[in-house]
Amino acid sequence: MGKKLDAITTELRAFIENQHIFFVGTAATEGRVNVSPKGTDSFRVLDTNKIVWMNLTGSGNETAAHLLQNSRMTIMFCAFEGKPMILRLYGSANIYHKRDAKFHKYSGLFPENIGARQIIEMKVDLVQTSCGFAVPFMDFKEERTTLNTWAKKQGETRIAEYWKNRNTKSIDGFETNVLDD
Repeated sequence: MGKKLDAITTELRAFIENQHIFFVGTAATEGRVNVSPKGTDSFRVLDTNKIVWMNLTGSGNETAAHLLQNSRMTIMFCAFEGKPMILRLYGSANIYHKRDAKFHKYSGLFPENIGARQIIEMKVDLVQTSCGFAVPFMDFKEERTTLNTWAKKQGETRIAEYWKNRNTKSIDGFETNVLDD
């Protein structure tokens, strides 16, 4: 059954590296809780207590808005194939934009992506596994290329315009700081 650990083990790192999707949960001090599914090759385990992931352009920008107010974040992985398991990583996160040196420090860990909006670095303080017995089996077919194709077609100028029009505030009206000041 479930276990609580203070670090990501070698076995759990291998599990993470084999997943095609993860879910990110954040919440500001007030307002709505947000859970976002994330895919593509956008997640890296740096060490037993630190991860980074690349946040791609999307219809909203809740994670950024929430992290500016409250650094708490939970990441969840589910085994849709093989042995059942749910893995949660709890911790505090920092968000880096293209104008930040740490964005560029970490961006080389990922495939180049014109739609890269932020990189999130999380210090993991609790790792929890649970049974996952009710998680359904699902077969992975392939990555969707729609978002990356769209971003390439937009180019940097139109991506920045999209951020200005759709990504500067959360659904609760909180700032995201996605644009250069």
